[in-house]
Amino acid sequence: MADSQAGAERKRVLIAEDEALIRLDLAEMLVEEGYDVVGEAGDGETAVRLAEELRPDLVILDIKMPIMDGLAAAERIAGGRIAPVVILTAFSQRDLVERARAAGAMAYLVKPFQKSDLVPAVEIALSRYSEIAVLEAEVAGLTDRLETRKSVERAKGELMTKYQMTEPQAFKWIQRTAMDHRMTMREVADRILAEGQDADGAQPATS
Repeated sequence: MADSQAGAERKRVLIAEDEALIRLDLAEMLVEEGYDVVGEAGDGETAVRLAEELRPDLVILDIKMPIMDGLAAAERIAGGRIAPVVILTAFSQRDLVERARAAGAMAYLVKPFQKSDLVPAVEIALSRYSEIAVLEAEVAGLTDRLETRKSVERAKGELMTKYQMTEPQAFKWIQRTAMDHRMTMREVADRILAEGQDADGAQPATS
């Protein structure tokens, strides 16, 4: 991962965690994997301020923090379209995961976590945030955006199940097919769902 990050533009990450040791471990893991830690905060309010100032590529927020908790901070950061958010939560707080998603979190990590847990969560959050940005650029109205996202999510699931694609591969295939056929991504997704197969009637290439 470190080599691939070095070859591409290094992603800038902001960390908000009130426990200094966990914050330090998290920063070390991220740097080792080729990310740039551009800011650290011990409470949600500082995290929101730093996110607005630094405009990082990703924000990692602990769910329980003083002054402003991670859920409130996630709402502000995600709602302001500043950056994708990964939420850190203790095992006993799994009931808060749905609230985290509702607040706009793209992924979550259950503590204690390993580096092997961290990197996939970061990449999932970055990928999902990028997908949403593409869809929102295509669709203007809020209701249409939500319906488009639902259709594309279901169509991705169909492609992943039938053709063993990864989630990013499925999204890119829908996006590429839409461009090739001068259709919207919603139209491609709806066609996949309606036909129960890919838009061309044959197994799509995943390259």
